[in-house]
This record gives sequence, C-alpha cells and structure tokens, in this order.
Amino acid sequence: MKEQFLTWLNRLLVADVFLVLFGFFWLAIAVIGRSMNIPLGLDLWYKLWQPLFNPAIGILFLGAILTWLISKITPKIESKSR
Repeated sequence: MKEQFLTWLNRLLVADVFLVLFGFFWLAIAVIGRSMNIPLGLDLWYKLWQPLFNPAIGILFLGAILTWLISKITPKIESKSR
C-alpha cells in the first residue's frame, strides 16, 4: 500500500515539475517578448499565476516534503514492528 501511494505521489510530482517548468519558460519568453513589444501571452500568464502556477509550486514543495518525511519515518516504524 505504501509503495503504491509513493509511486502515484512520484508520478504526480513529475507531472507537476513539468507544469512548473512550462510556466517558468513561458514567463521568461513572454517577458522577453514584452521587452521587444511582441505579445507572447504575459497578460494571460499573469491571469493564470494565482489559480494555476502558484498552487502547482505549493504542491511540488508539499509533495517533496511528504516524500522525505515518509522515507524518514518508514524505517523507524518497520524496526519497531519487528
């Protein structure tokens, strides 16, 4: 059960990493475009920051901390059950 949970958590985190990277590259390209007066979606990125990218970064950090915590607690629980 724990292994299956960790597998799905890791898959979710990998997808989340790609979403965060996509958002970062989009921001970088849109800022460069804005400086050259080329509309590349910076206004849309600003609209998506709060509902999409900000929670994605939070989920990424929470998942990383949760994975670390599970990896630290599991050996202690398994050693006590033996």
